[in-house]
Amino acid sequence: MRLPALDEVPRLGLAAFRSRIVFHGVFLLLAAATLALAVSLLLEEKQRSYQRYEQGFKRSLGEITAQLRHPTGQLALLNPGFQGRRPITPLLLPFSAIDFDDPTKAQRAVEMSGCTLQFSDGASLCVAVGSKAAAGAFIYLVGSLDAGPLVGREHGASALAGLHRARITVKLPGGSEQWIAPFEAMASGGEGQLGRLTGFLGGTDELPVRARPTRDFRGWLWREGPCLRNTNGADCPRRTLYSIRLPVEAFRNALFRQPAPTWPPAELDRIEVRMEMLAPNGAAPLFDSDAGTLLPPVSLNSVGQSLQPGETLTITRDGRPVTTLRGSADPAEIPSPWLTRLIRRLPVQVQAPALLAEDSVVTPLGRYELALRGDWRSLDRSLSASAARASWLVGAMLAAIALAWLIIELGLMRRVARLTRRAAAVSYEVQHPQVEQRLGRLDVSDLRGSDEVGILAGSLSDLLERTRDGIRREHLRAEHERDMWHAVGHEIMSPLQSLMALHGSPEDASHRYLQRMQQAVRVLYGAASPSEAIASAQLAPGRLDIDQFLQEVAANAAFADIADVRYEAHGTPLWARADAYSLEDVITHLLRNADRYRPVGTPISITAGEAEGQVLLTVHNQGPAIDEHLLDKIFEYGVSDQPEAQGGERRGQGLFVARSYLAKMDGSVNARNVADGVIFELRMRRSS
Repeated sequence: MRLPALDEVPRLGLAAFRSRIVFHGVFLLLAAATLALAVSLLLEEKQRSYQRYEQGFKRSLGEITAQLRHPTGQLALLNPGFQGRRPITPLLLPFSAIDFDDPTKAQRAVEMSGCTLQFSDGASLCVAVGSKAAAGAFIYLVGSLDAGPLVGREHGASALAGLHRARITVKLPGGSEQWIAPFEAMASGGEGQLGRLTGFLGGTDELPVRARPTRDFRGWLWREGPCLRNTNGADCPRRTLYSIRLPVEAFRNALFRQPAPTWPPAELDRIEVRMEMLAPNGAAPLFDSDAGTLLPPVSLNSVGQSLQPGETLTITRDGRPVTTLRGSADPAEIPSPWLTRLIRRLPVQVQAPALLAEDSVVTPLGRYELALRGDWRSLDRSLSASAARASWLVGAMLAAIALAWLIIELGLMRRVARLTRRAAAVSYEVQHPQVEQRLGRLDVSDLRGSDEVGILAGSLSDLLERTRDGIRREHLRAEHERDMWHAVGHEIMSPLQSLMALHGSPEDASHRYLQRMQQAVRVLYGAASPSEAIASAQLAPGRLDIDQFLQEVAANAAFADIADVRYEAHGTPLWARADAYSLEDVITHLLRNADRYRPVGTPISITAGEAEGQVLLTVHNQGPAIDEHLLDKIFEYGVSDQPEAQGGERRGQGLFVARSYLAKMDGSVNARNVADGVIFELRMRRSS
């Protein structure tokens, strides 16, 4: 920091700032080491991630292939567009037909294939067709529900409203078909019921006379197992399984067309099926496939969820694309763009630049080819998301380093550097001829504080202040000596002039010696001034009781022709550091100044007390106020609003003497206007 108030300050060498350079270097190395550690950990983690991904890539395809070879996976392959939404459409099974006559086999078939749709009330339903047309063009409905005792139809009865019955509606692109299938009990026991569902075309609850059931409609219903919902007795609800084979006339007609039809039908995903299990007498249905919350089965989308971000699984059959699945990133993992760019630039070694694995799955409809492609960049994004969560640790470490640097730099090092420069400036300026003026421009009080640097700065500031005071006292002493010698010279010159008049003849032998004496007085004392003499006066400050001192001054003021000076005793000693004779001169000058301006008959008041750790004296007189522009100048030598009198009196010396003597006693004086006059305030250092 270059001091602007000084013209020439020596520049410090590099060695003076060696500690500061080392300090900055250590913090820079610490920050660089933190960043290097973070980058090296990223590089190591990237290398391990690439190796793990490369080793597990083909294994991932094997797991997906094994999943698709299972009947559940084959069901997803054979029905790639199925989403499990309403309206319910038939699924293509991975086997030709369902053994609907056996409840165990029927239930195992739908569970193994995964075609079952689960409902929120606990019911289930699988609507499917076989994988081969030769097995018959049927729609299979296999499901379960919770039901109490079922009311069956008697043989030949045509009224179905008071019975348990199933109503099935099938909507095809060319029309719709509907069946009503009442329950007919075949056997019942203490723990369940067994019966069949006989299907009749039409959905009404009143059958025509001599109505005949549909020949190829087959349906079975088994109500068995323990009681549900913590109930007991023969009327408690039990788990009820039903299995229905539904003939579709449109499918059957297509079987006999030429050329042979393709299977499954092209419009399979446009067929809508609704299954209702109705209760007797208009009660709420036991089950309705169009009501309740539907939980979808396994689909290719669920298979795609096992893919890693960036991976693509392409499924084809006979060269034709079936579907393309892409792995998606976790929405909670948000990669950082700048971290992603950094990670991509980190060098790693991989064996296969392009990741590709292939396999196949054989189904009743043919061979499905699987091609899994990976993307190295997806690993970079995943690693970026993981690194972004941990980057706050590195940021916190760097912030802690920066905070420590700022605290030490601003709180210590910079202050030390400023103090060093100013100390060097002090050392330089004390050697300058105009040392007082130049030292007056140096100030280190702004660096004061309670820490080590602040204490050092305070000590240097006190030293500078004492140095300035010493220089000022020295100048005052020199001025006093010059003025004293000037006065002496003046007194000597007067008798010399008389002697020159008495011995004015050039022939007089004393005339030449008198001329030499005059010349010597002019040379030695002619340049001195009274202000220099006053400034150079030597004082001997000591411990003085100001209260006792002012009582004596007020009592003796009348002998100095200053009447009506009043001082109210303080009552307790006020000890100050002062010279009694010089302080009496100061008070006398102030009293004479107050006496000069006060109205006739008004008193001069003196007070004494303590303020801000100092002894405070005031001299108050009534009268005119001092001009504002003169308040700070009246203590300068020669400044006065009074004309000079004969003998050199009233030339502005009194207040100058007061300020000079007080400065030598480490005190100060100032003046201020009040409502009724002027007050002079004297502040002096207390003495313990």
